[in-house]
Amino acid sequence: MTKADIVNEITRATGIERAHVLETVEKFMEVVKESLINGENVYLRGFGSFIIKVRSEKTARNITKNTTIVIPEHKIPAFKPAKSFMEDVK
Repeated sequence: MTKADIVNEITRATGIERAHVLETVEKFMEVVKESLINGENVYLRGFGSFIIKVRSEKTARNITKNTTIVIPEHKIPAFKPAKSFMEDVK
């Protein structure tokens, strides 16, 4: 399902104009993204959490040059579904 599919489904289900739904969905994604950039997790009760995970520093190998490289500690965005969400999907 794409963003356009989501917008169309919400428009069909609610009767709200497509332009307003699209603007709302895009603003939601922007707010989530900005919150994660600022180090704040986003919790949506009954749906899940958008969180920042910290990956620790590790040693890796560059196979083409046969050398060892160090990958520094870094942050990645992640989604953790709520228990009720997981039960519904199962």
